Amino acid sequence: MSPVRLTQYARGGGCACKIPPGELEEIVAGLHGASPPGADVVVGLDDGDDAGAVRIRGGQAVLSTSDFFTPVVDDPYDWGRIAAANAVSDIYAMGGEPVMAINLVAWPRELISTDHLREVLRGGLDVATEAGFPVLGGHSIDAPEPIYGMAVTGTADPETMMRNDAAEAGLPISLTKPLGVGVLNNRHKATGERSEEAIASMVALNRDAARAALDAGVRAATDVTGFGLLGHLYKMCRASGVAARVEASAVPYVDGARAALAAGHVPGGSRRNLDWVRPHLSAEGISEDDLILLADAQTSGGLLVLGEVPGAPVVGETLPAGSLPDGALVQVT
Repeated sequence: MSPVRLTQYARGGGCACKIPPGELEEIVAGLHGASPPGADVVVGLDDGDDAGAVRIRGGQAVLSTSDFFTPVVDDPYDWGRIAAANAVSDIYAMGGEPVMAINLVAWPRELISTDHLREVLRGGLDVATEAGFPVLGGHSIDAPEPIYGMAVTGTADPETMMRNDAAEAGLPISLTKPLGVGVLNNRHKATGERSEEAIASMVALNRDAARAALDAGVRAATDVTGFGLLGHLYKMCRASGVAARVEASAVPYVDGARAALAAGHVPGGSRRNLDWVRPHLSAEGISEDDLILLADAQTSGGLLVLGEVPGAPVVGETLPAGSLPDGALVQVT
């Protein structure tokens, strides 16, 4: 297979190519149609949770989510693995178990050999096999940019499901993967330099962390993806009516992330994340570099868990609403 730099065919990369969070909220504002008769919606559009959930016969909840993006790395097999791990992460973030998935593909057939697409699909299938769910077809189109992801269906117990609107004050905040893959992926796109640690982090499933959180009785969690740690924490605080404090020095980073930041490899999505959260942020004495990393757009990031998870660092705590200066919802110290 001839060498091809997939990242050069995409304007953005990974979850950094998401529509900016503030703009997205304006787009979907008011699109909350009434549920059809008989539908038992457990988690809907209200708080932008990780997946939708509907209760079905027998009391179980069915979870549904989809995620896709342009290439985050040049290697097609690795991109497929990363995209699959990222897509199923939404199911794990809510304490669910994946049942099946379908592929979502856009491919510039006249620009990139379909042999590379086969490798992308193989990578996605291998991660699905590791996670224990089948991939049953999907949909593909011819398009100007390569795009890959999955729509994943899962199940969960609605009584123990982890949600982003279930946070309470006085809980520790744990982070199950290091941050920094956004700036490292941006460096990879610009220079071709790979970070094996970043790739290993992105392909790692959040399955074990989610099960550990459920076993510990955790009821509030989300995964850290395109809106960065600050963005996803802000969404959780807003949905739950609490505030949060993050200790910057306690947050782990992938090796090389600070060097990539210093070299200027900052995704546009990371800056937009910080701009979105800044009006609700208290961060006196914290450097702009630290804030950029805390807002760094992650692809297939870890879980942000309100509780303690074995092996995961505690990076902060939740607080009562109104306890931070100037009405901030998130404070960085």
